[in-house]
Order: sequence, then C-alpha cells, then structure tokens
Amino acid sequence: MHGPRTALIWRAVFALLGWTILTLQYALMLATPDRGPVELTLNFFSYFTILTNVLVVLAMTLPVVAGGHSIGRWAAAPGVRASVTMYAVVVGLVYHFMLHATWNPQGWALVANIGLHYVMPIAMLLDWLMFVPKGALRWSAPVKWLAFPLIYGAWTAIHGLAADWWPYWFVDASTLGWGKAGAYFAGLLVFFTLVGLIVVAIDRMLERRSVVAG
Repeated sequence: MHGPRTALIWRAVFALLGWTILTLQYALMLATPDRGPVELTLNFFSYFTILTNVLVVLAMTLPVVAGGHSIGRWAAAPGVRASVTMYAVVVGLVYHFMLHATWNPQGWALVANIGLHYVMPIAMLLDWLMFVPKGALRWSAPVKWLAFPLIYGAWTAIHGLAADWWPYWFVDASTLGWGKAGAYFAGLLVFFTLVGLIVVAIDRMLERRSVVAG
C-alpha cells in the first residue's frame, strides 16, 4: 500500500488527464456536422464508456478537492472505488474485444479513444490496487454494482426507441431484434458480475497477504 501523498498526486494527475480526455471527446462529437448540439450532447452522455469515465474522473477528483468532506470520503470508500474499477475494466475489455475492430480513429480521435478505453481504465485499476484498503468487500457486492449497468440498459432502450439511435452495435435492437440485443445485454451483465467477483477475490487475497506480512 502506497502512502496518502502518493495517492493524492496520482489522483490529481489522472483527474486532470481524465477531464481533458472527456472534453476532447465532447469537442470532437460537437464537430460532427449532421446533428444539433442538444442531440449530440444527449448522445455523448448515452455511451457507457463516457458515463464510466465520468465516474472514474470523479473518483480521482473528489478525494483531491474534497477529501475532508463527506463526498470526498464517500468517493474514497473501498466499495465505491471497487465498483468504479469493475465498470472501468469492463469498458476496456469490451472495447478491445467487441468494438476495437469496428472503427479506425485517427488523429485526435485516436488520442481520445486510447484515453477513454485504455489509459483511464488502467489508471483506475492501478489506483484500486495500490491505494485502496483491502478486505472490506463482500461476495454479494458485484450483484449490487449491477444497478448502474441495469439503469443504463433501461435508458438505452428508451432512448433507442425514441430516437432510433443506439450507442453500440450489440444493443442495437432495431438491427439485431430485441431478442438478440437482450441476449447480448444479459451476457454483458454476467460478464460484469464475473469481473466484480474477480475484484472481490483480489481484494480478499491482498487483505490476507497484508495480514500475513504484518
């Protein structure tokens, strides 16, 4: 476990980097000529990647700027940071194995893409591994953490029906049909749970090691 000063510096650096990457991606979306700014903004915040990166950036920012307040302590809590780590890891893995081959970003779009899907998820994972006290997680925690992707799934369905716009090919019910899109989403929920269980297992393993070392 590294010291609080190191954690503070780490989180400050990645908070700044994360806000910069999100701003860059938003600016790139606004440069799209075929949609209005309101629709583009709604679509921007309808990507699970964006929402998860907002959580990651808040998890980095709040302990730095509000560490002495309740919201800063909440963001630093082991359960909160573990859940955000689960979401971030899933974002990176799903992008790499299900989305990476579907497009070829260039220039600043490539920079934003790498930041959102690789740099920030890895930063969150390392933050959790290095700076968060271990041993506080229960095996049931990953089921509770599914609330976020479940709410996101409901929003995606509502937004998709209303606007005929889908953020990812594997939830595009208008193309795949509701049965197949639902099957993909159910599979993703199972994957979230598995990643969450791995997070809990690592938490317990590292806690036991710290006890033995102590």
